[in-house]
Amino acid sequence: MSEIRPPLSAALTGAELRRWYWTWQELTVLARELAVPRGGGKQVLTDRLAAALDGAPAPASPISRTSGRQLSVPVTNQTVIPAGQRCSQVLREHFRREIGPAFTFDAFMRAFIATGEGRTLGEAVAHWHATRGAAGRSQPIGAQFELNAFLRTWRRGHPNGSRDDALAAWRQHRALPLEARTTASGEGE
Repeated sequence: MSEIRPPLSAALTGAELRRWYWTWQELTVLARELAVPRGGGKQVLTDRLAAALDGAPAPASPISRTSGRQLSVPVTNQTVIPAGQRCSQVLREHFRREIGPAFTFDAFMRAFIATGEGRTLGEAVAHWHATRGAAGRSQPIGAQFELNAFLRTWRRGHPNGSRDDALAAWRQHRALPLEARTTASGEGE
């Protein structure tokens, strides 16, 4: 007999909250009920809610990457990346001039910019070129994109499956507790 997902309510513990899949919309409803700030991504909100449900202090908020000075035109390859720099249109235009129209802010470039304080835009250009081999290979999908990761795994096992089949399998998968979801999706085995 399989477990049934409990209703999302203030009666849950933080551990029980983490055992089940909840949409961001569901989590924001509970956040309003518990007067928990709703800003940040789904994982940040889940961490806050789990702490509130357990009566623990709220976890420290992640440092905003948008705080601080942002680069403005003109920029060159010698321009130093400041703390908190975003992947902005100013940077996009610069990289398209230097790299060409194939440039995109992929995961490698987003990570470089996010951690690039003190490095130059020229180093960022070199990083983009150095990561092209890895960028062409399938990359891990972040935990916040559980649906995408599930669909990638499901499609490998069901290459002729329809979209409706995939979504039906997803609905069954997300109704399971975490420990059963990990095994059912083929992840963590």
